[in-house]
Amino acid sequence: MYLEKVNYPEDLKKLDLKKLPILSDEIRKFLINAVSETGGHLSSNLGVVELTVALHYCFNCPKDKIVWDVGHQSYTHKILTGRKNEFSTLRKKDGLSGFPRIGESEYDTFSTGHSSTSIAVALGIAKARDLKRQNYNVLAVIGDGAMTGGLAYEALNNACKSNTKMVIILNDNQMSISPNVGAMSQYLSNLRTTQKYLNAKNDIQHKLNSMPVIGKPIYNFLDKTKNTVKHTIMPNNVFEALGIRYIGPVDGHDITQLVHVFNRIKNLKGPVLIHVMTKKGKGYKPAEINPSVYHGVSKFDKEIGVVQNSVSPKTYSKILGEKLLLMAAYNKKICAITAAMPESTGLGQFAKTYPDRFFDVGIAEEYAVTFSSGLAVSGYIPVFAVYSTFLQRAYDQILHDVCLSNLHTVFCIDRAGIVGSDGETHQGIYDISFLLSIPNLVILAPKNGKELEEMFEFAVNKLNCPVAIRYPRGTASEVLNNINTPIELGKSEVIYNGTDIAIIAFGAMMDIAIGVYNDLKAKGYAPTLVNARFAYPMDLDCIKDLVESHKYIFTLEDNILSGGFGEHFTMEVVKTGKKDCSVFNFAFPNAYIEQGSREQLFEKYGMDKEHILEKILQRIES
Repeated sequence: MYLEKVNYPEDLKKLDLKKLPILSDEIRKFLINAVSETGGHLSSNLGVVELTVALHYCFNCPKDKIVWDVGHQSYTHKILTGRKNEFSTLRKKDGLSGFPRIGESEYDTFSTGHSSTSIAVALGIAKARDLKRQNYNVLAVIGDGAMTGGLAYEALNNACKSNTKMVIILNDNQMSISPNVGAMSQYLSNLRTTQKYLNAKNDIQHKLNSMPVIGKPIYNFLDKTKNTVKHTIMPNNVFEALGIRYIGPVDGHDITQLVHVFNRIKNLKGPVLIHVMTKKGKGYKPAEINPSVYHGVSKFDKEIGVVQNSVSPKTYSKILGEKLLLMAAYNKKICAITAAMPESTGLGQFAKTYPDRFFDVGIAEEYAVTFSSGLAVSGYIPVFAVYSTFLQRAYDQILHDVCLSNLHTVFCIDRAGIVGSDGETHQGIYDISFLLSIPNLVILAPKNGKELEEMFEFAVNKLNCPVAIRYPRGTASEVLNNINTPIELGKSEVIYNGTDIAIIAFGAMMDIAIGVYNDLKAKGYAPTLVNARFAYPMDLDCIKDLVESHKYIFTLEDNILSGGFGEHFTMEVVKTGKKDCSVFNFAFPNAYIEQGSREQLFEKYGMDKEHILEKILQRIES
């Protein structure tokens, strides 16, 4: 096996070009074996094996810099840069990250996790190189899905303006997580499939190569003169209109062709874009057939593939999707918006049932929010379902385009709180803090799946302002399903009345709060348990009652402490002037929380039931 001998790019370069397809097959088998044991992003990585091998074969990393857009497709890169033997720890606590990380390897040029950033980063690195009068190559590897993001276009505009030497690899697999949408997707499709161009190119190549003596030199000359034949046949190219040299389409699974192209462009001046065609899931039939299912997977049996359980427990995403679908049947003003994630946010069935009221805008959260404001100002009720970590990208649009005009828009914030193995770039622990700084925005979080349905109905039918509902990843909680008081604006729900000690849980933290409550009760205490429901507006009447009758108040939230629910709650307590009531906030530190299981991270940061109970007892018994 060649892979056994390849640990770093230097080892790779010792191989004959003809051996690289064999190595690629070995890497593909390694990936299937490894990811089936650990979980992770499989289909995207299977699609870029040859591309990654060719990059490291032709370029000299880490001197040459490769920036991976999103970075979830960097597994082969990690295999070839000294981390092959760490794959059993992939995405685990203290293990190998599923994304490039500057602190993990000198070969990781930039820490990534979100989409559409690579061209801007690479251009900045290239500019820094030029300012230092250094000489090395800078490459951005970006998918066609990421090309739906506005930041990519801003970077392309500046790349042509600066005429800086850099290489953009457009990894075109016709998908992001779900199939791509929009004009750029259609444009790339046209570039890929223009039969007139492909037929003409192949015909000219065949005829010239068949001519004795002079044919091949003539073809090579034409091929080296900036794709003369292509420009004659297909002159309209958006990239070259921007001033970026375009090469392609190139077969992303033909290593010989990739190596030929990469070696050709090394010394070209100015920005170059290489359009590489790949197949998501390449080499593993189940992933080729259904690449979306294998985009991000848990541990699975590689012999039979991922088994999709039709009777699996309901997730918060699924509950939201079903409730939205039900309400849209009688409320024709409801529209649904997603940023390239219809299935994972629960909107898949809505898209099929109400295609005229469903809008997949691509990886463009900023646009999604401002587009929603246009729907809202025209009398519709836009529902934007989005992961917490990706909503961060649209802060200004929420502030300026929605909330300034107090427009009725519903933000359904999925994957709020700790999400686990995707790590620092995906933890949804900042949304309460940044949303609480925005005027006019009502912020809610349900204690269980049933309350999510009620909050969504309340947000759509009872309010006429911006609303954000946050809920966690995974199976919906059924905690306290038997306790269900009607939702009123700015009113919390007192679950159990007690004395001296009060526990205030916001949203999903009720699962832990009820355990703490029961343990305190077993120790002879009689705590009050409150379901906060609203981060804004807060229940000031409840706060006043609590400080009058309790010595200790403890708040629980799955958000960072800074600017979160607890700090705002404490501020309201201070305003009461009551000085003999102590408030303590349980929240995550103002930090980037690493990868690990939800349980591991809650334990590490003192947010599990045992640690919270211990700290409460220390405080009340000291």
